[in-house]
Amino acid sequence: MITENDVIRSKCLKSFSFFTRYFFKELNGKKFSVNTHHQVLFDELEAIAQGKYNREIFNIAPRYGKTEIAVKMFISWSLANNPKARFIHLSYSDTLALDNSETIKDIIQSDKYLELFPYVQIKKHSKAKDKWYTTEGGGVLARSASGQVTGFGAGQTDFDNEIVEFGGAIIIDDPIKPDDAESPTIREKVNYKFDSTIRNRVNSRDTAIIIIMQRLHQNDLCGYLQEIEPGEWRVISMPVIKEDGTALWSEKHTIEELRHLEKINEMVFQTQYMQNPTPREGLLFPKSDLHFQDFSNIDFKERIGRLSYIDIADTGEDNHCVIIGTLFNKKLFIEDVLFTKLGTDTNVDLTANILNIWQPEYCNVESNFGGNMYSQLLQPKIKDSIALIPVRAKSNKHARITQLAGFIKMTCVFRSNYEHGSDYDKFIKNLTEYNKNGTVKHDDAPDCLEGLCKMARDFHLGYFDEIPSSASASESE
Repeated sequence: MITENDVIRSKCLKSFSFFTRYFFKELNGKKFSVNTHHQVLFDELEAIAQGKYNREIFNIAPRYGKTEIAVKMFISWSLANNPKARFIHLSYSDTLALDNSETIKDIIQSDKYLELFPYVQIKKHSKAKDKWYTTEGGGVLARSASGQVTGFGAGQTDFDNEIVEFGGAIIIDDPIKPDDAESPTIREKVNYKFDSTIRNRVNSRDTAIIIIMQRLHQNDLCGYLQEIEPGEWRVISMPVIKEDGTALWSEKHTIEELRHLEKINEMVFQTQYMQNPTPREGLLFPKSDLHFQDFSNIDFKERIGRLSYIDIADTGEDNHCVIIGTLFNKKLFIEDVLFTKLGTDTNVDLTANILNIWQPEYCNVESNFGGNMYSQLLQPKIKDSIALIPVRAKSNKHARITQLAGFIKMTCVFRSNYEHGSDYDKFIKNLTEYNKNGTVKHDDAPDCLEGLCKMARDFHLGYFDEIPSSASASESE
């Protein structure tokens, strides 16, 4: 005889949406008000459980139900379908991750859950919040995104490719807190942690990795992954104001309330609510304003000249920068870059190597901060045909960069196929993070590029006559 519990159990197992609404009411005594964006989450997470996707990013505003659905309810539902499933759950702090883990345990140990899914039992000795197991071998490890996640793998091992059930996932919920998002050191630490440790904690190549967070910075984990793995991640972005100008979730925020939030702090609103991260002061060289091209099909034999500019690192934290530029077809093609924090002994050899490979006709060396001594070390290591010319930067650095910003955007062409993690990649990141106010700690890339562009104009008078001397400073405003 089919009982009411049999019907409810069947509906819960088949539908993640039904499971969430049912248990939310059971645990909280009120209905879960499902909005369209909630339904998107239900559908996408079900698709992940069905094996349709295994790398997915959700960008949603804070307090819009993402943790309730994608962490607490999804893990509870997945264990009901497969008590062997293993999850790693990460957030920006241990406290948040542990609270979510505890809530999942509470759901699983609730009377109604045990009544419907009696086969899902937590081991008697799994009392810790941060790591616990089911009697079937499934379980949850909860940590901060920067904490230790060794000794536990997400998903099930696919021996002989026999896995037919969803075996678990890595679920990252807000890996960095808003207050830390402006710190390059903390952002890079989170991104490096993902690459070095987190992404390797899967028991199968098919184990899903789910990232759900509000956007906080152009180079937060979401931005970083989309840049280094374009096309690898399915990205679901849900701005609070939809394309038709209406509110995403009017029960949470009316359009009038959203416009008020926008007036209070436009930068925070665009980043965290509209999922459109913008720099605090505005970028002087946004990537969209620069020209990128595949150089492999360009024949530079008819070039007008090849130049190089060397900017010596002022301090141990600055980058030593060498740029190779080729004048061709009324453009300045940035062919190669050395961008390193290595010591003088090492980077002298690296600089000599890049110069000897490209053999520029002229090479300006910034003589500030020991440039002359550097030239003396470098000269014996390079070919006689390469002329080292000392130059001294006289005016305000930011003023110089700003003055030639338009020229850089109109004239410079950068490689489109540079390798991730290369010096060229680091150079482009440093350049595109420079803001209009110049209030950045390191400006080595735009400073060196400005020097090369000024050098190109000075050495080839008339070649760029159609481009104004100030390079239309208004364009960079």
